[in-house]
Amino acid sequence: QVQLVESGGGSVQAGGSLRLSCAASGYTYSSVCMAWFRQAPGKEYERVASISPNSGSTGYADSVKGRFTISRDNSKNTLDLQMNNLKPEDSAMYYCAAANSFWCAASRRNYNYWGKGTQVTVSS
Repeated sequence: QVQLVESGGGSVQAGGSLRLSCAASGYTYSSVCMAWFRQAPGKEYERVASISPNSGSTGYADSVKGRFTISRDNSKNTLDLQMNNLKPEDSAMYYCAAANSFWCAASRRNYNYWGKGTQVTVSS
């Protein structure tokens, strides 16, 4: 069974930090790009960060550059997102996703498997 399970969401004040984790199973995730997406109420899905299979390449949305760091541990089938200096506009449901290839892309259609999400709420 293919499964991605997120954890680590919660409520924090602006300027605080959270670390999200994604536990993956049932698929050869080590060979594909993985990413974090988020969606706030009334907003489109946004690719927050992505990382290549060997961690050699990472990409970030302009809105989170310098504040968020994505990482993966293929031996443990885990994907993390360290979020620092959080802002109210970062509030959203965050999703872990696995792509359909080695290559990373911004569009949701390029990701085959998704977790159910974890909520992040940042207060002013």
